[in-house]
Amino acid sequence: MWLDTLLSALVKRKDVTQLTAVSNNAGAGDSGLGKLFNSKQIDKIIASYPGGNKAFEALYLKGEVSLELCPQGTLVERLRAHAAGIPAFFTPTGASTAVEEGSIPTRYNEGGFANGVKIPGIKKESREFGGRKYIMEPAIAGDVAFVRAWKVDEVGNCVFRYTQQNFSTVMAKNAKLTIVEADQIVPTGSLSPNAIHVPGIYVDRVVQATAPKQIEHVKLAPSPSSSGEQSTLSPEKEFAQKMRHRTAKRAAKELKDGFYVNLGIGIPTLIPAYVEPGVRVWLQSENGILGMGPYPTAEQVDPDLINAGKETVTLLPGASVFDSSESFAMIRGGHVDLSILGAMQVSQAGDIANFMIPGKLVKGIGGAMDLVSNPDQTKVIVVMEHCAKDGSPKILKECTLPLTGARTVSQIITELAVFDVDRKNGYLELVELQEGVTLKEVRAKTGCDFKVRSDLSKL
Repeated sequence: MWLDTLLSALVKRKDVTQLTAVSNNAGAGDSGLGKLFNSKQIDKIIASYPGGNKAFEALYLKGEVSLELCPQGTLVERLRAHAAGIPAFFTPTGASTAVEEGSIPTRYNEGGFANGVKIPGIKKESREFGGRKYIMEPAIAGDVAFVRAWKVDEVGNCVFRYTQQNFSTVMAKNAKLTIVEADQIVPTGSLSPNAIHVPGIYVDRVVQATAPKQIEHVKLAPSPSSSGEQSTLSPEKEFAQKMRHRTAKRAAKELKDGFYVNLGIGIPTLIPAYVEPGVRVWLQSENGILGMGPYPTAEQVDPDLINAGKETVTLLPGASVFDSSESFAMIRGGHVDLSILGAMQVSQAGDIANFMIPGKLVKGIGGAMDLVSNPDQTKVIVVMEHCAKDGSPKILKECTLPLTGARTVSQIITELAVFDVDRKNGYLELVELQEGVTLKEVRAKTGCDFKVRSDLSKL
C-alpha cells in the first residue's frame, strides 16, 4: 500500500538523509519508497521483496545502498515482537539457508559486486526444539512509522479496508511516532468498537490522504470475446506458454476438495483455471486473504483488493481478510495444506532455490522461505520449466544458488515429468511422463540420478 502523501512530503525534507527504511518492498518508479531512493535519502533498507524496484537493485549491486534481506513472515514478526516488548524469537524460517549463515552481503564495496563485500550479512544463532532447527531473529525497533488506513477517528482508532491491513497493523504499533494518512478522518464515536484494527493508543498523528491510490498491476479477467482472438505471440513464445499451461494443468490434480492452498507467482497462478469441477479450494495470499477469487472485471477493480504479487483480485463468498502477521502464523503453523511455488533450482533431496543470483539478480525472498518452513504439515510442490533458458538442468544433485529451504520440496512438476521427492533419504523418483515425452529425454535433461517407478505412467 503506497504512502505517497507522507512520502511526497518527506522527499521535500532535504535535511533528512541516511534513513534506514523497513518495508516489505522497495517501491517502484516514483511510487512508495521509490521516491526516497530516487532522492538518495535512504542508506539502508530492511526488506523482504525489493526486486520490484530495478533502480534499487542497481544501487545495491553497485554498493551504493545497504540491504538486510529478510523473509516476509520473519520481517512482520520482528516488527510485531518489538511492539509487544519481546526482544527476539526463534523461527524455523530460514534455517539451513543463507539467512542463517549470514551469507547475503549487506553492502558491497564501491564499484559493486566485483570489488567485494563491505558489510557482510548477519549470521543467526540456531537451536533445536523438538528435533527441528530454529534460528533466532531480533526484534526491529522503529523511530517513525508511516501507515495508510481507510477510516481513522479523531482519537486515532484505525480501520483498514481489505488488504490495506498487510503490514499496517504491526507497523502502527511498532514505532515511537506513528503517523497515519487516512482516506477518511471521521468523528470520535462514529466507528464501531468491534471494527477497530488499531486502537488509538498506538497513533500519534493523523493526516488526510491526498495522493490517489496506485495499483501496480491491474490484472483483469479475460473477456468472453477474447477467447477467440488470434495469438500475437511468436511461435517460440506460444510453445513456451503452452508448456507452462501443461505444467499447471497437471499440478491442478494435486488440489483436493476443501484444501487451503497458497500459490506463488508465475506458473502457479495458472493452476486455478484447471481445478477439476466439483473441487472447491480456498486460496490463501500472504498479504492477508483467505478465499481469494479470480481476477476482476474492469468494473470490479479495487485498489484495496490485491494479491501478494500486487495484482488486482476478487474475494469469494466466505472469504476473510487479515494482517500479514496472522497470515504467516497460518503458514508457519502448518494450517495451509498445499504450497505451490516456482523455482530456479531444486535438488534431489528437495532443497529449493528461488530468490536470488548473487551479483546479478536480487528478486527478494518474499514469503517463500515461510511457505516451505513446515514441510511435514504443508506439502510443498515446485512447478517450473525442466531446464533454464540456456538449456541447463534445473533439477540438480545439489543447488548452486542460495537456498530458500533445505529438504522442503515433496514433489516437482515440469512440462516433461513428475517426480516425487524422498526428503529423508535424499532421492527422486520419476512417477509420470508428460504426453510425448520419453524416459531418455528426461534423463538427458535432469542433472541428477533418479529412480523410476515400476508402473511409470504417461499423462
